[in-house]
Parts: sequence; structure tokens; C-alpha cells
Amino acid sequence: MHGWGFNVNSDLDYFSNIIPCGIQDKAVTSLNKELGQEVDLPQIKEKLKKHFSVLFECQLI
Repeated sequence: MHGWGFNVNSDLDYFSNIIPCGIQDKAVTSLNKELGQEVDLPQIKEKLKKHFSVLFECQLI
């Protein structure tokens, strides 16, 4: 089984010490790095739950 991670406002320096998912030639990023600004975590949680439940046709409880 495999999972996934969603880095929002993460300190990506820690990833220089590991090889995430065993993929050596790819970098790890975060939402705030891609957007160039700090992101409101509660707002992201709500959007993620909404889109996850639509995509996977499920009800989150």
C-alpha cells in the first residue's frame, strides 16, 4: 500500500536527507513554494476534503 503527502507550508529542507518514494531524480515541492506565498491551512483543508470526496465519490465523516 502507498500513500500520498500534500505539503502546504512545509519546510522542505528536511527532504534533502531522504529520497521520497525512492525516486532519486525528482524534487519535493509545496503549495506555498509553487504559489510564492504562505497558504491558509484551514482553507486548504476544506478545499481538499471537498475535491477528494467528489473525485472518489465518497462522503467524508
